[in-house]
Amino acid sequence: MDNAHELPGPRAAGAARTGRLARAGLLAIAAGLVCVFGAAFWINPYAPDGTPRTMATHTQLGMPPCNFVVMTGKPCPACGMTTSFALLVRGDVAASMRANWAGSVIAVLWAGTLVWALASAAAGRLLLLPRGRGELVLTMTVGAVLALMLIRWAGVLIGG
Repeated sequence: MDNAHELPGPRAAGAARTGRLARAGLLAIAAGLVCVFGAAFWINPYAPDGTPRTMATHTQLGMPPCNFVVMTGKPCPACGMTTSFALLVRGDVAASMRANWAGSVIAVLWAGTLVWALASAAAGRLLLLPRGRGELVLTMTVGAVLALMLIRWAGVLIGG
C-alpha cells in the first residue's frame, strides 16, 4: 500500500493549520483589542467627586459627544460602553453594569477573544472552532452582541 499521498504531521490527522496571513490577522485582532483595553485603562471613568460616570468618557479620547444624545436627549445603543469598559478594567463591576451592562458583557467577550487570538496564533490553528464553522461562529457572535446592545437600549428607552 502506497501512503505517499498522505501529508506528514498534524495535517494527516485532520488538523487544519493556519497560514501566515491568518496568523497575522489573529495577531492584528489581538493588537486591536490590546489598544481597546489600553484606552480603557488610560481614561478616567470617575467624576471629580469620585463617583462613577455612566457615559461620555469617550470624550477623553478626543471624540465628540454622542450626536444621538445631543439631538434627542436619549442615549444611543452604545452610550456608556466606553465607560463600562473603563470601570470593568478597574474591577468596578457594579458601576460597569450600571453604565452599560451590554458593554460589560462585550468587554468580557473581547478579553476572551484576545486570549483566544493569541493562543490560536501561537498554536497555528483556530482553537475551539469546529473546522469550517468560523464564519458561522463570527456571524452568530456579532448577532448576539448587536442583540444585547439593542435589548439594553430598549430597556433604557422604556425605563426612562
